[in-house]
Amino acid sequence: MENQDIKQPATIGVLVFEGFLANEIVAPLDVFTKANDNGKPLFKVLLIAETTNPYVSEEGLKVVPDLTIANCPDLDVLVVPGAMNPDNQTQNRTLMDFIRQQSQKTEYTASHCAGAFLLGESGVADGKQVVTYCGGGETLQKEYPSLLIQDDSVNAVVSDGNIISSNGNLVSYLASLELLGKMAGVTQRKQVEDELLIHKLN
Repeated sequence: MENQDIKQPATIGVLVFEGFLANEIVAPLDVFTKANDNGKPLFKVLLIAETTNPYVSEEGLKVVPDLTIANCPDLDVLVVPGAMNPDNQTQNRTLMDFIRQQSQKTEYTASHCAGAFLLGESGVADGKQVVTYCGGGETLQKEYPSLLIQDDSVNAVVSDGNIISSNGNLVSYLASLELLGKMAGVTQRKQVEDELLIHKLN
């Protein structure tokens, strides 16, 4: 069912930090920047970081953020990617405060891979079902007992209220498509899946 209350174009902020995993910011950009069948963009997608300096992914992809955390507007969706060492982010009070403050207003907050650790540290997913990278659930549960950790061997994407989480990597596309369906309806999701040639991956 389409969400008729969210304003159009909705603003989606993708958090960026040093060592981010590339697929986990590329996927939401790829999915949410596609226009509808009338050629109308439904979403404004912004890369947001502490500074507007370039950031380099784990894989070597260099990106330049659109905005800083300090001048970021209220978001409709916040996407939190993962990194190989999420302690670098969970110990960053600026990032944690940003996630906490934005999630008080977002329609959805999404995490991919170890981004779930950032949701755990910020407290925005307390009492919610979440999933993380394959093999990371036990550590996530130990560090954040208020989260309801789901089995990552059987759950690729988990949606609980306004929190959506995924295993990350290419599964970030599946999670982004699921969120797209919630926000823009099944027709837009199918159109984007066709544009991305998702059917060719089967």
